[in-house]
Amino acid sequence: MMERRDIVLVVDDAPGTLGLLNDTLEGAGYMVLVAQSAAAAMTVIERITPDIVLMDAVMPGMDGFEACRRMKRNARLVSVPVIFMTGLTESEDVVRGFDAGGVDYVVKPVVPDEVVARIAAHLANARLTRSAHAALDVAGRFLLAVDRDGALLWATPQAATLLRDAAPLPGDGPAGLALPGWVPLAEGETPRLPPVPLADGRRVEFHHVGAIAPDELLLRVTAFDPGREEGMLRDRLGLTAREAEVLLWLGRGKSNRDIADILVLSPRTVNKHLEGVFAKLGVENRASAAALAVRVLGG
Repeated sequence: MMERRDIVLVVDDAPGTLGLLNDTLEGAGYMVLVAQSAAAAMTVIERITPDIVLMDAVMPGMDGFEACRRMKRNARLVSVPVIFMTGLTESEDVVRGFDAGGVDYVVKPVVPDEVVARIAAHLANARLTRSAHAALDVAGRFLLAVDRDGALLWATPQAATLLRDAAPLPGDGPAGLALPGWVPLAEGETPRLPPVPLADGRRVEFHHVGAIAPDELLLRVTAFDPGREEGMLRDRLGLTAREAEVLLWLGRGKSNRDIADILVLSPRTVNKHLEGVFAKLGVENRASAAALAVRVLGG
């Protein structure tokens, strides 16, 4: 059986550059696809997902920066590295490339050996990233990462499925999606997101895990059926329906303010319900009540 070759999509409006890179990369063992415009590249990637893209930054019509931004809105392409080729050396142009989603750039006229070396390095990094995300998903981890504006950077496949259920997504996937209810964060702030109801009665909930990088926040996403869980708490602990609702959210780590927002109650009303819950359960504080709720739902 033939070993699969990595696919490199080369996008440049200069036939001479395309020819040089095609010959160089084919000689290095890659399968090469070429496009003479960003629009042509968009057509190519509708049919074939490349492993890496070598993109001219400045082209007639749609430039490489815009083409990269459009690619990164597609879930299939969000982890595909884009290396820009550019004669632009001003720092703002380099920053534009990274802001658009690029991982690197090479200066024209390109040096073939340098291009091959950079492609090999970024393909290796991309494989490690995909393997890590796949391992998290196989382990049942529903994880995603966002920037401080709430735009999705990546998600494990199971988390991406929940996101599709929770909100209408642009294009072919969740990449670039701003999470529902997200408020842009300042440095050091942590997100507070309301649960998102699904059509089947479940709710999707987001939990902040921590910061992977200064502008990359890791979240865990879960879906649960509040009706079923509220019923378990109500029946097993002898609570009213509203007390069971309040205890359910308390057990999920929500503050009184959060519970009030979720259940459309006043914080004072939440406090009154909690007083009743504590009395019925024979506990004295929130931590004990929450621990009991977790044990009931876990059993």
